[in-house]
Amino acid sequence: MQPRQVTVCLPALNEAATVGRIVRTIGRELVDRGIVDEILVVDDGSTDGTPEVAKAAGARVVAADGSEPGAAAGKGAAMRTGLAASRGDVVVYCDADVRNFAPHFVTRLIEPLADPDVVFVKAYYDRPLHDDPHGGGRVTELVAKPLISLLFPDLTAIRQPLAGECAGRREALEALDFAPGYAVDLALVIDLAERHGMEAIAQADLGVRVHRNRTLDQLSDQSRSIIAMVLQRAGIALPDRSRPAAVGTVLPA
Repeated sequence: MQPRQVTVCLPALNEAATVGRIVRTIGRELVDRGIVDEILVVDDGSTDGTPEVAKAAGARVVAADGSEPGAAAGKGAAMRTGLAASRGDVVVYCDADVRNFAPHFVTRLIEPLADPDVVFVKAYYDRPLHDDPHGGGRVTELVAKPLISLLFPDLTAIRQPLAGECAGRREALEALDFAPGYAVDLALVIDLAERHGMEAIAQADLGVRVHRNRTLDQLSDQSRSIIAMVLQRAGIALPDRSRPAAVGTVLPA
């Protein structure tokens, strides 16, 4: 049996402040020790020098399909590009804006894949917000979890359904259509559970994760894309915006 190859893929959009340290940590602590075989940064139209910083730190850098400087293709497209460009039998996705990144963000994700029945591993962690050690994850708590409980109750055991840190077997990931934008993180769980069952999805405790918190405007866009994806996966049609609204009907913004 051939030893498995592991790729760490970092989708990145304007993460020059953090991506270099993450790449160097993976290179020093995991590549040099033979745990990881490849570091791949997928740049999604950055304008702050993210590709140059990542390359200088030791990553292979590719552009997300459909992106160009100043025009992002979205996280789903970046993750799909990373899968196609990677060489690993196991692909680990980590967000590039994490400020307290450590090697266990990767090792704890790949450990459960030693079980041949596990095809996907999802991270969970505490997410501080300002002075509140558990105040992060606003879209998770206010949007994703309520939707899951109503429409996909079998998935309520997933503690961080929107976690950007995950790992999967190549053959399982290649069979999926990656949802666009930030909806991709939850869509992967829904789609893999449908194909393989919840017993094929493991979870890994990463401890505490500190990252760049987004504004409410940014979270609103993220929430909209997640809601649309979940309704679509549940077979619920969205309003047809091409038709005039009935009197008293307000279409979603």
